[in-house]
Amino acid sequence: MRRRTIRILVIDDNSDIRDTLRWLLEGEGYIVSVAANGAEGLHLQRNAPADVVVTDVFMPEQDGIETLWKFREEFPNVPIIVMSGGGSARGTDYLSVARELGAEKTLRKPLDPKELIDVVGQITRSRPS
Repeated sequence: MRRRTIRILVIDDNSDIRDTLRWLLEGEGYIVSVAANGAEGLHLQRNAPADVVVTDVFMPEQDGIETLWKFREEFPNVPIIVMSGGGSARGTDYLSVARELGAEKTLRKPLDPKELIDVVGQITRSRPS
């Protein structure tokens, strides 16, 4: 029986990070789409739904927390991995906020490539195909 191909959407305003994550995840056999901000990511999700979303927190136009909130409203069953290098800013731990809002997993930047691959693998193996 052939396993279906898993689609991943990466949302990050840093083009180097987007390109690196695309390269890394495509190397593992995933189909990867990328977006520069949350609004673009939601648009892509509406037109070509991903199975897993990986999003940064700090982005212009629509940040990762707002993006997470909107994804939870429109796509409640899509697992979302939230990543940030900002940690705590102005007394707020945004990764904790992301977990409270339903992020499947949170990761700190700089990302450990193996950790990201492991997390995506765990999430996709636990979902029905």
